[in-house]
Amino acid sequence: MTRKGGSAEVPVADSDRRIAPRVLVDFEVDYASEDNYLFAYITDISETGIFIRTTTPEPAGTHLNLRFRLDDACPQIQVEGEVIWVNPYRPGNMNNLHPGMGLKFIDLDDELKAQLLELVRRFAYLG
Repeated sequence: MTRKGGSAEVPVADSDRRIAPRVLVDFEVDYASEDNYLFAYITDISETGIFIRTTTPEPAGTHLNLRFRLDDACPQIQVEGEVIWVNPYRPGNMNNLHPGMGLKFIDLDDELKAQLLELVRRFAYLG
């Protein structure tokens, strides 16, 4: 399997293939890596990971502390994620429509897994 990476195709290892269906979303995420605190948007989510739209993605392998919520009625989700792949920002490239980074969630306990699954189901139902 390959993933389009601008003008080149990037091989995708079996371990990086999506094992859970993703749903399209558009909501805010705060994330931190060491002393950097940033804000961006999640564009898709599954119970195992997210894609964050940003022109300044972190390198693959970076661990980020993530905080997000669907709306004020939902509890805030705090989870750690690891950057698995990056679509770098390439100004002027018409094929670079979705710069950002794909993250997988790590160190999930059962309660957090249930919260994420419920969030994904809500979006899937709404979509």
